[in-house]
Amino acid sequence: MAHKKGQGSSRNGRDSNSQRRGMKRYGSEKVISGNIIVRQVGSTFHAGLNVGTGKDYTLFATCEGVVTFRTSRGRKFIDVLPQA
Repeated sequence: MAHKKGQGSSRNGRDSNSQRRGMKRYGSEKVISGNIIVRQVGSTFHAGLNVGTGKDYTLFATCEGVVTFRTSRGRKFIDVLPQA
């Protein structure tokens, strides 16, 4: 007779931390240089004027201004327009 108790589902006790993706700043919101605008999987949104792209496709502001969205040739772009 075996003298060990059944282990059940103890092998399923792992889980990963959430990635917290999505929009962080919206249209006409003010941003400063370095602010993250969107965290995404792949290039759903593309970097426009004054916006940089990180290695994980994160879009961030490269100057101070206001976030705007535009579409060009079927692609969605995010721009940061400086305040005059």
